Amino acid sequence: MSSPDATVDPELLALRQSIDAVDRELLALLNRRADLALTVGEIKKRQGSVVFRPEREAQVIDGLKAANPGPLVTASVAPIWREIMSACRALETPTRVAFLGPAGTFSEEAALGFFGSSIVRVPCASIDEVMHATTSGAADFGVVPVENSTEGVVARSLDLFLTTPLFIIGETSLIVRQNLLRRIDSAQGVAAVCAHPQALAQCHRWLSHHLPDCERRPVASNAEGARLASLDPTLAAIASVRAGSEYGLHVVAPAIQDDAHNRTRFAIVTHPDRHPAPKASGHDCTGLVVSVTNRPGAVHDMLVPLKNHGVSMSRFESRPARSGQWEYYFYIDVEGHPDEPRVAAALTELRNACAFFKILGTYPIDVH
Repeated sequence: MSSPDATVDPELLALRQSIDAVDRELLALLNRRADLALTVGEIKKRQGSVVFRPEREAQVIDGLKAANPGPLVTASVAPIWREIMSACRALETPTRVAFLGPAGTFSEEAALGFFGSSIVRVPCASIDEVMHATTSGAADFGVVPVENSTEGVVARSLDLFLTTPLFIIGETSLIVRQNLLRRIDSAQGVAAVCAHPQALAQCHRWLSHHLPDCERRPVASNAEGARLASLDPTLAAIASVRAGSEYGLHVVAPAIQDDAHNRTRFAIVTHPDRHPAPKASGHDCTGLVVSVTNRPGAVHDMLVPLKNHGVSMSRFESRPARSGQWEYYFYIDVEGHPDEPRVAAALTELRNACAFFKILGTYPIDVH
């Protein structure tokens, strides 16, 4: 019997053999890196240091992007090295990450994109449960959606930032492509569409045009909608392709979101007793929530310290304080780290101008 490569072009065969040799070299180098990571892990244990340092990983990836000579696309560097660092981190200690579940949600996808796949996944039934699991120590980190480019802020996440001790140590965003999923490969006879309320809102126009008579049934997550659709042929779900694969559903209609550039931003949270705030990386964001007394010019006065110290504001959202007094909390993202003198000075003055002031977290951001 001839070998599979008997009829392959000799030049192509030689190239394949060269690639195989490089792959073996890469594997040897990865194992060398893993050995070094284990040694680092032993030192960290003796010093009582944490395993995961988002600012350090951001600096490593930024350095590799800057040094990339090609032809590998620079955008490919980050996901490759996140997986490498994830696998090495798992050798030191397992990282438990809570997210809005079940399996197949965009929150799970965000968790895997940020931490890599070598984690212990802790799916939760609600954003409240994600926060509780992270607060109680059942998970080391939590991943919660905070903002969608179509529907705006995720109110429950913002409200919980006020009442939990958790703080933000990172963020990630996903392009969200919503798909109509069903056990039957047809949209005929659908009685109800199950999805998270945000997903139903993101697909409002499509649903109104193609399924105008169908019930829109809100559920805790898109993946939960996919699970329900897998049990009942009269139901359809709006969810990711991954969720469809997870529950054996057909993609009846792909990319049904009203906004082709629909993105969701996720915050990575942890408890300050188990993880320190990231150190300055050189390109950081600091999140705040504040409130001011209800008087003329109060909001203007609140923003003056940022202007005076040259601190840029990248986000400004308001939420009712639910006090019955028409008072509001303001969620603000500013560029920079509290260790920077100009940022520290601005935050000190801002704190003095506010009736309520809380730093939600500070973390490196991807500027590439």
